[in-house]
Amino acid sequence: MKNGGLTLLSVWVIIAAGSFAVDRFMPGLVQLKKSGVTLPQLIGLLACMMALAELLYVITRWRLASRNKPSAEAAMIGRLYRLVAVVAIIMGVAWGAGVMRSLGTLFTLFGGMILGWSLQAPVSGFAAWALVSMKRPFRPGDRIQFPNLGLTGDVKDVGLMYTMLDQVGGSIGSEEAVGRYVLVPNAMLFSQVVINYTVMQEAAYMLDEVVIRITYDSDWKKAEKILLDAATEVTKDLIETTGQKPYIRSDYYDYGVYLRLRYQTRVKDRVEIAYEINKRIFNDIQMEPSVDLAIPYVYSYRAGADRKEEFIQEQKAGKDVRDRFIQEQKAGKDVREIEIDRIVSSAIEANPQDVDVLAKSVAAQGLLQPIVVARRPQGGLYDILAGHLRFEACKRLGWKTIPAVIQEARPTGATAI
Repeated sequence: MKNGGLTLLSVWVIIAAGSFAVDRFMPGLVQLKKSGVTLPQLIGLLACMMALAELLYVITRWRLASRNKPSAEAAMIGRLYRLVAVVAIIMGVAWGAGVMRSLGTLFTLFGGMILGWSLQAPVSGFAAWALVSMKRPFRPGDRIQFPNLGLTGDVKDVGLMYTMLDQVGGSIGSEEAVGRYVLVPNAMLFSQVVINYTVMQEAAYMLDEVVIRITYDSDWKKAEKILLDAATEVTKDLIETTGQKPYIRSDYYDYGVYLRLRYQTRVKDRVEIAYEINKRIFNDIQMEPSVDLAIPYVYSYRAGADRKEEFIQEQKAGKDVRDRFIQEQKAGKDVREIEIDRIVSSAIEANPQDVDVLAKSVAAQGLLQPIVVARRPQGGLYDILAGHLRFEACKRLGWKTIPAVIQEARPTGATAI
């Protein structure tokens, strides 16, 4: 298919040359009376039109190749050249047969009907195809997204009426092509926002991130090194190509710290690269005791794993796990059972769904971490410093008291967490 343009060009040139040769050596073989041309001459002219279209296609393909453009772009433009040539051939046949005026009259009679039909989706789709072929906002091989349709896919072909996509995601929760083809009417392209992930197919890179949650007592520097080493090892070829190294950003939340590892990735290999990075991070964290993963409602992966079996046995024996946990904490912190009515809830509004989920966990396992409060100077009340969600969950369960770590009084105007 690479030399298809040259082959067709040669065929049409041979047909044209043969037709003119026949006309030269056998003049007046078959003469069309109304136009005054012979049939070989007419065939030669029509072949020249097709040969011109193929010549333009070959020149266009050569020019785009010299600029390192994909061959799919040349094929899209070549279709336009051939379409124009076909229209010219139809008009040429009408002229040769002497029915050009009749053709014009027929078009005039049905012109209004044709114009009305032209406003419909088929012609709109054709116009969109022509526009896409000329401007090339996307090409076969690109990954594009229609945000309003919730659709992402790899472009397989841009036809006269439809753009064919190999859907990305949809049947799976991942950004991988699933082999399910979706036909998007070209007419919709005039009213839809299209995001092209791979404008530069030869350098289709984008920024991606992997998020890891670590506990507050983890060694931040070692955790950061684990993440950066994993990304550097997996994406070393992309680092050399783009010159952009992985980096870390972070956020705090109730149970620890979000470490956001950001790095350059290839669009179509995004899921595979993220998988390799996650696997390396997971293995390295397991081998590093000073870095621990934070788990909501449990606080720590290791803490939860260490206590799980012991808590289960105590529950089977009818013991109160919450009381046992409080006794453990009293050795190092001022943990007390405080009446819930004496605790002043902060202005932070908890998500009802989060409260429901945590309440179920607390009902099943008990409160595995006390809240943190500060005593008010007067009135015997307390303000919540940390654990607002835990407080709301226990309150929803109908607890009268809650274990809390008491700290020094908060300065006036301080904001609760």
